[in-house]
Amino acid sequence: MSAKIIDGKRLSQEVRTECQARAARLAGKGTQPGLAVVIVGDNPASTVYVRNKAKACSETGIYSEVHEFAESTTEEEVIGRIQELNRDAKIHGILVQLPLPRHFDSSKVIASVAVEKDVDGFHLYNVGALVTGSSIFPPCTPNGVMKMLEKYDIPIEGQHAVIVGRSNIVGKPMALMLLHEGATVTICTSRTRHLSEYTSRADILVVAVGKPRMITAPMVKPGATVIDVGINRLPDGKLAGDVDFESVKEKAGYITPVPGGVGPMTIAMLLYNTVVAAEQAYVRLQGS
Repeated sequence: MSAKIIDGKRLSQEVRTECQARAARLAGKGTQPGLAVVIVGDNPASTVYVRNKAKACSETGIYSEVHEFAESTTEEEVIGRIQELNRDAKIHGILVQLPLPRHFDSSKVIASVAVEKDVDGFHLYNVGALVTGSSIFPPCTPNGVMKMLEKYDIPIEGQHAVIVGRSNIVGKPMALMLLHEGATVTICTSRTRHLSEYTSRADILVVAVGKPRMITAPMVKPGATVIDVGINRLPDGKLAGDVDFESVKEKAGYITPVPGGVGPMTIAMLLYNTVVAAEQAYVRLQGS
């Protein structure tokens, strides 16, 4: 029996509809949620992502502006612009598009974003607060995965969750968020020896390593929930996840497709965080 497909497109539309309603309520009170995106260089993938985020903002009633810098721009110039945006009352969220050029210290640039405007959830405060479950803005991709599990009534407490990938953007925060919800969590990497010994015992398997079709059916526990965060461009131009979808879907209980799975949820949660940031700013303004 084939796995149930977790429809990220449908779920993301539900989140967007909620964001649109909340943004409209705020606009009625004189506050339109605002997002600023900072992009350095001309990475083609980054350019596409930024364009998609701007389009999503427009469709949701969120004001957006893009601040583009040449590859040769200095770190100080970019941080200076971010500090200006920190003081801009019409901007409630600031997103620094990654990756930055090699001569940049990404951690330093991200740390310059005001915590209350860190809608990507990458600031050290928000990342660290995941340990206690009190992050103001959880990172968008792991938060999108959590929303998927919630919407499909997939139990977390008491389950064995295996994360393949240890990035600061997905793997580590994902592990902390699942741990906070009562899962027993194992973190693996693409270099973990005997990887299948771990993945085959996972009730919830989250894969984010950037290696196309790395996870195959023999590596998956029957009935497991498989979340594929990877997105890879194959030589023929087609997209593939880190999971061999066609074989694994015949063994898993739930599975996300690529594309149409986690990707749409990432942008939806960015919109959600931006609206929340605007709501918080409005409350602060009323209390001042």
